[in-house]
Amino acid sequence: MNENKGLRLGINGFGRIGKLTLWHHVGRKYFDEIVVNMGRNVGTSLDDIAHYTERDSSYGLFHAYLYGYKAKPFITDLNEENGSMKIDGVKVKFLRKARNPKDINWKEHGVKLVVDTTGQFLDPTADPEDPKGSSRGHLESGAEKVVISAPFKIRDKGLAMPDDVVTTVMGINDNDYDPRRHKIISNASCTTTCLAHMVKPLLNYFGAGKILSASMSTVHAATGSQQVLDRPPKTGAVDLRKNRSIMNNIILTTTGAANTLRYVMPEMAQIGFIAESVRIPTSTGSLVILVLNIQEKSPGESIRRELINNIYRQASLDDPNGYLDYTEKQNVSGDIIGMPLVAAVIEGHETHTRTADVTIDLKDAPGLEKDIISSLKNTIIRIPVTQAVVYGWYDNEMASYVTLLGDRTVSIAENM
Repeated sequence: MNENKGLRLGINGFGRIGKLTLWHHVGRKYFDEIVVNMGRNVGTSLDDIAHYTERDSSYGLFHAYLYGYKAKPFITDLNEENGSMKIDGVKVKFLRKARNPKDINWKEHGVKLVVDTTGQFLDPTADPEDPKGSSRGHLESGAEKVVISAPFKIRDKGLAMPDDVVTTVMGINDNDYDPRRHKIISNASCTTTCLAHMVKPLLNYFGAGKILSASMSTVHAATGSQQVLDRPPKTGAVDLRKNRSIMNNIILTTTGAANTLRYVMPEMAQIGFIAESVRIPTSTGSLVILVLNIQEKSPGESIRRELINNIYRQASLDDPNGYLDYTEKQNVSGDIIGMPLVAAVIEGHETHTRTADVTIDLKDAPGLEKDIISSLKNTIIRIPVTQAVVYGWYDNEMASYVTLLGDRTVSIAENM
C-alpha cells in the first residue's frame, strides 16, 4: 500500500548508488514522483539518460531485475523539454543544471526529502554557502531532511558533530533518529552496515567486556573512485595505489568502518578494533572477515564453533527485518549479488575458533602497586581466550546497502 502522504523524493547524484536508489524506489512504489539532480547535461538527450537508467552491468536490465526475464521495457513518456519520463508508472524528473546543493532549488520541485548519493558533501559542519557545496545546502534550497549515502567526514578535527545530525544503520540503531531534532542522517557505509550486523549478535551474547579485541578485513569489490587503467596521481594524493588498474590488481587500501561503527554502536569504543580493506577486480559482492578475541568464563568451557554459529542462527531467526541471514551452504561472491533485504550473510561453514591460555605476569601489569604484587604467592596468571573468525558476505551496492538505504529513507518519510 502506498501511504506516502504526497511526498516527492529527491536524489542528488546519479552514479552507482544514485541509479540503484532510483531502481529501488521505482520498484517500491512508495513515492509517486522522484526528482533526480544530475548536476550537468548527460549524453546528447534525455534518451541517453533513459538508456543509462535501463541497463546495468551488474544487475542487468531494469525491467528484468524487477519482474523477470519475460518483462518488457517500461520507460515511457520521455519529455525532453522538462526532463521527465515515466518508469514503470512512476514519474521521474531529471535536473541537469546545478551541482551545488544550495542551487538545486528543491522547493520549486516540491521535494522535502533528499538522498544525497554523490559522496561529496560529507562534512555536516560545512557552511551551506560553501562554494564547494555542503549537505546543508539541500536544506537551504528547500529540503527538510537529507540522507547521506556515506559516513560523515568532518574536515576540521577540532569541531564536534552537530546536534542535528545522526548516523544510523537499519536494524542496529535506527531508533536513534529523532525526527524532531535530526535534519541530516548518514546511512553509514556498505561495509559498516555488514559489519554492524555481524558484531551485534556477539555483543548481545558475550557483552563488550568479554571481547578483548577485534579486527576486520573487507575483501571489497571495485568502486568508482578507482581507475580502469593506470594513471598518475592527482596533486596531493597520498594513496598511490588507487591510481593503479583495478582490472589487473589486488589493491590494499583503508576503510573507515571501525570509526563509523562507534557512532552506530557506542559500546565498541571500549574494544580495540582494527579495520582494513582489500579491493579486488569484481564489480560488486564483498566479504567481511571478522576476527575477535573473547575471554572465556573459566578453563574447560571453551567457546566452540558450534556456539558461534548457534548465536548467528538464532539471531537470524529473531531478526524481524530479515537483515541478517545465516547459511551453512558454500557460497562465492556472485551468490550474494541482488539477494534482497540482506545486510550480511554469515557463512557458518567457514566459522573457526581456537582457544589458548594467555599468560600474564602481574609484575609487568601497569597500575598495580608494589605492595599488592609482593603479597601474592604467584604473579603468573593464565586466562583462557578464544579467537573466533567469522565470514560475512554482502552486496555492497544494491541488495545489502541500497535496500537498507531505501528502508531508512521511507522510515524518515513516514515521520514527515
